[in-house]
Amino acid sequence: MEQKTLTIHQQILGAKKNGQKLLAILLDPDKIVWENLDYLLLKINQSPATHIFVGGSIVQSTILEDLITQLKQKTNLPVIIFPGDPSQISPQADAILFLSLLSGRNPDYLIEYQVQAAPILKKTKLEVISTGYILIESGNETAVARVSKTEPLNRENFDLALATAQAGEMLGNKLIYLEAGSGAKKAVPLEMISLIAQNIEIPVIVGGGIVDLHGIKKAYKAGADLVVIGTAFENDSHFFDS
Repeated sequence: MEQKTLTIHQQILGAKKNGQKLLAILLDPDKIVWENLDYLLLKINQSPATHIFVGGSIVQSTILEDLITQLKQKTNLPVIIFPGDPSQISPQADAILFLSLLSGRNPDYLIEYQVQAAPILKKTKLEVISTGYILIESGNETAVARVSKTEPLNRENFDLALATAQAGEMLGNKLIYLEAGSGAKKAVPLEMISLIAQNIEIPVIVGGGIVDLHGIKKAYKAGADLVVIGTAFENDSHFFDS
């Protein structure tokens, strides 16, 4: 009997169940130095990364397409779109995080962009993974806050962050993504990660403000199932070299 291939979401659930921690490298197409792309992909292939996220707050669609094509040709990792808006969709990827910005009250990012994206996604074979996206205050205004015109949650208000994550789970989201933002001064508080991870059943993704391997390990220990590294790897392709 032919064995059915697990979806990316099923793989993430399986990893959580087995205590396997996952790592995604986030590539912003607008920040890619194309002459260095082959070397960057070599370093990704040598890293402990399990997934590649692609996206940014503002990305030209042609650049997105070109980058994903290169990633699919030169890596074996699943490529997941981490979109800033409905224009950031490519059928070349394996999956897309179908984000709803739960920390803000801008209707465009809660439902409007999702309505625009749905008919486009229906025409692709992309795996659509519903994700509750929660922006946490990080010491400076991030691109996500600026573009979405929303305020992040207070980093000291753990109860509100937990209630927001629980509401996302109850709404049917398959993942919760705690985001400090690209280039954040401070990462998501470890106590907040721990509180949320212990009080929801779905996997927790944590990204933003993690600048070294020690930061990744601390996020894992706090309860993150998948950690996302973006700016730190962009700035130093030797990030994972021991």
